[in-house]
Amino acid sequence: MNDCPATANVQAPQAAVVIERTYRTSVEELWALWATKDGFESWWGPEGFRVEVHALEARPGGRLEYDMIADAPEAIASMRNMGQPLSHATRGVYAEYRPHERLSLVHVIDFVPGSEPYETTIEVAFSQAGEEARMVVTLHPHLDPHWTKMSVMGFTSQLTKLDRRFGWSGQGA
Repeated sequence: MNDCPATANVQAPQAAVVIERTYRTSVEELWALWATKDGFESWWGPEGFRVEVHALEARPGGRLEYDMIADAPEAIASMRNMGQPLSHATRGVYAEYRPHERLSLVHVIDFVPGSEPYETTIEVAFSQAGEEARMVVTLHPHLDPHWTKMSVMGFTSQLTKLDRRFGWSGQGA
């Protein structure tokens, strides 16, 4: 996370990134990780970071507000090297909310140097097949390809927390 540009570099449209996971659990359990304070705090944020949720209104149009906090030595050092604060207030809204089926979160991105705040969307679809639950996450691009790459890296990192919890086998990447 050290290639932080000084200003935003808006380029041609980028494709959304789709990440899939199939876990030996229920859709209800996966859903709770996105829709409850305890669930969200248990896994959200890349390795080396944690979150403290201040508002989580699990409903269409409901607010999501949390602090993203660097709490591991390597994450703290990385944030300091980039000139970024160790904690950042993050806000968003549940744009779509269909329990145990689909949700979308629209986050306000207000930390990119040289860029006015903008929004980006994460969509998640859930399905159950026997004893396994599938989660398909679509990360929509940021204005700058660098921040899209950082977003994908961060989300992939935070998924390792779920991979460990549910024993992901590496299928459904």
